[in-house]
Amino acid sequence: MLVIRMDDMGYVFNFQDARSYRQWVEDPRNRFEIEQENRLLLDMLQPLRGESVLDIGCGTGLTLASLAERGLGVTGIDASPYMLDIAIKQVGTRAELYRGFAEELPFDDNSFNHACFMTTLEFVADPAKALEEACRVAKDRVFIGVLNRFAIRGIHLRVAGIFNQSIFNRARFFGIWELKRMVRSIAGPVPLAWRTVNQLPAACGSFTQNLETFKFVQRCPFGAFAGMVFSLVPRFRTRPLALRYQRKQSTGAVPG
Repeated sequence: MLVIRMDDMGYVFNFQDARSYRQWVEDPRNRFEIEQENRLLLDMLQPLRGESVLDIGCGTGLTLASLAERGLGVTGIDASPYMLDIAIKQVGTRAELYRGFAEELPFDDNSFNHACFMTTLEFVADPAKALEEACRVAKDRVFIGVLNRFAIRGIHLRVAGIFNQSIFNRARFFGIWELKRMVRSIAGPVPLAWRTVNQLPAACGSFTQNLETFKFVQRCPFGAFAGMVFSLVPRFRTRPLALRYQRKQSTGAVPG
């Protein structure tokens, strides 16, 4: 039986969770779905080669590996030591890994160009605080990837959790409009965009898979995975420096 453990900082994945997730990732039937999610992240975040990205809730390092392959400087942080053990084997020396919580990131302000959440906000105790921390340590853009609560899959996971014990019993599912309100409340009226992928199961065939790549299809708000990106704008006002005026002293003779 799976034992659910909670603490003040949200749900921390245990050994069994980490092993189950790794098995799901390695299942060929889930490959297309995973590729779609990582492709959406890269397409929306648009990081440039050499820039730095912080993966908050990096899990087994799947996203870290995808980012590292693009020539990015990647850092991952996760609360679960079991997830990090798998991530080390996944990325090796291509990423820096830290153990910590999304609500208390151990990094200085503006330490990274970008920050991302990939199905992380669902399991933190305070999503707004986690998002606020991401805005603090990143200086360019933040990407949020969540399981869409209004998708068929999201509804199925919540219903299934009523009858079976799983990590999704403790997950908080988000919709696009809820995410928008949270981003606006924390970051202000910043430039923002959203899309969704995995509208239908990959088993529906190659035609469906090709259809998924079109951006007009990704504007459907009911895809299983929802992605949102926003640019960070400094929220302070500047004022001109006041120069003290001093009257010039005349050095020449005063005309008579």
